[in-house]
Amino acid sequence: MQELVTALNQPDASATRITHDAALEIVELYPYVEYLKYLLPGSISLAMFVSVMIGGGMLYIDDKARGVHEGYLVTPITRLEMVLGLNLAGAFKAVMAGVTLTILGSLIAGLGSSFEPSRILQWFLLICATSFAFNGMMFLLMVRVEDPLVPRAMFGILNTLLYFPSGAIYPVQAFPKWLRVISAVDPFSFAVHGLKATLLKEASWAAVSQDLMYLTIFGLVSLAISVPLFKRTM
Repeated sequence: MQELVTALNQPDASATRITHDAALEIVELYPYVEYLKYLLPGSISLAMFVSVMIGGGMLYIDDKARGVHEGYLVTPITRLEMVLGLNLAGAFKAVMAGVTLTILGSLIAGLGSSFEPSRILQWFLLICATSFAFNGMMFLLMVRVEDPLVPRAMFGILNTLLYFPSGAIYPVQAFPKWLRVISAVDPFSFAVHGLKATLLKEASWAAVSQDLMYLTIFGLVSLAISVPLFKRTM
């Protein structure tokens, strides 16, 4: 294209036939977002998910393998209180990981608007809801597992099934229809969408309200199913 522009500006014909010099200009049809910024929401979500896998459902399985769980199974607390305590403990670790990566990532990527008071509240609530949903899902998957090798074998599969359809790397609109179905129910998708809206687009509360609602309901449903499945015996 540059060669064509140069040839047009220096033709063999007389200069009277060309009134203005041609120029090649780049026109962006869509707003440009640096790839480092684009990857930040997915990286935050992935960090929370890894924290939940290690410090959430798998922690209870390791406690059972070492016999540590006997110490709190003999206490008079109910199954609901025990499941809620284990979930909140795992979610708290994921929240710390999410907040730390959000602050560091925003500083590195140059997202100064992330530190506005209203924006801080948005992404903090999204991180809390995402951590709760992830931990509830992992605890539900591991509530009846006895072998500590099972969750370690599932990590790679879960990462592939949940992370890549979330839109963290490629836009969801470019997915085939069958992959969009997975993306529509994947809690990773709502976490990534909400964090993109608040960190990259500086969106309003209306843009992230559905993400917050879905993640909260997903976590509550997972918790409600986990309670009757949890074995209160040795």
